[in-house]
Amino acid sequence: MAITKKGLRLMIAGLIVMIAGFILLSGGGSKDPDVFNYAMFDARRLVAAPIVIICGIVIEIAAIMGRRKED
Repeated sequence: MAITKKGLRLMIAGLIVMIAGFILLSGGGSKDPDVFNYAMFDARRLVAAPIVIICGIVIEIAAIMGRRKED
């Protein structure tokens, strides 16, 4: 098999990290369209969430491209 057990575990971990990043990115909407909500532009959504998503992508790349011995 091209992907080892360790690589599969890393892929699942990367997927979980990316899902956590998208959860951090969500929210901040306004129920009233006439009222502007400044919570859309906080540091969690603009800085932390994209960094977490990119970390998940790097984990996925390492899981797929990494060369490891068979468990």
